[in-house]
Amino acid sequence: ASALKVGQTIGKAINYAKQLGNLPGNICTPNYLAKETKALAERHVALTAQVLNEKQMARLGMGSLLSVAAGSNEEARLIVIKHRGAKSSSRPHVLVGKGITFDTGGISLKPGAAMDEMKFDMCGAASVIATMRGIAELKLPINVIGIVAAAENMPGSKATKPGDIVKSMSGKTIEVLNTDAEGRLVLCDALTYAERFKPRSLIDIATLTGAAVATFGKHVNALLSNNDTLAKTLMECGEHSLDRAWQLPLWEEYQSMLNSNFADIANIGGPRAGTITAACFLSRFTERQNWAHLDIAGSAWNSGREKGATGRPVGLLMDYMRRQNQ
Repeated sequence: ASALKVGQTIGKAINYAKQLGNLPGNICTPNYLAKETKALAERHVALTAQVLNEKQMARLGMGSLLSVAAGSNEEARLIVIKHRGAKSSSRPHVLVGKGITFDTGGISLKPGAAMDEMKFDMCGAASVIATMRGIAELKLPINVIGIVAAAENMPGSKATKPGDIVKSMSGKTIEVLNTDAEGRLVLCDALTYAERFKPRSLIDIATLTGAAVATFGKHVNALLSNNDTLAKTLMECGEHSLDRAWQLPLWEEYQSMLNSNFADIANIGGPRAGTITAACFLSRFTERQNWAHLDIAGSAWNSGREKGATGRPVGLLMDYMRRQNQ
């Protein structure tokens, strides 16, 4: 493809992610994202979409993801969109996006100031859907699967309470000490689900921690990975696409911060090293995978007068996917 065509396609994909991110929570629900993805798949012959409802997720044992949606009237959705650009025996790259369409924090309720910006808590999901669109438009000769864990986090009468214990699809039990650490609870089941596709690489994208904003501000995607080669490649893609990422350590020493007296793992690790302990949590569900995690809590949207989604890290992800066929 000509450089012009590539640039236009990536630009359009970034704008599409911005559009999805900017939609208000009363319009952009988990079901809206599901319908949007199905419509996208209908427009591109290489794309197919499948949507799992709460009953189907319950049958799969996704108790962690479902615990987040329990307090909301909006049903959770697990959205799977596949791009077939290579023969079916070719192992896919898998992208997993956090799709919390509105995040009140649940019973661990957030303060009211700037809570409207929690409509942006599905920007990871938006980047996955938009990247799948870009891959299809460029007809990249690779297999890629996008998985979106979509839910709304609300403090309803059925909501998960601090101290509740839920069972993830992996079989691990989780003590939910803070219901506002919900992104990792939807992602862990989606990452376990991703195993069935035997991914060549597995990348999750999530507006996950306030600590990432405190560390990097809005300029950098925080990156953690259990594979230094993959991390290095993503850093290079970030430099090349002006959508930069910086790697934080995922050392064993941090894992004990997630110890629980009552379950296999706690969902928070205390006030320090929040971005790292969030990734440590996810790493427990990706031990067999070539996995990287992008925490885009700082980079996914701007606040203040410039308020709005940025469409990141679609540029970085598109650069990464284009390298897989060169």
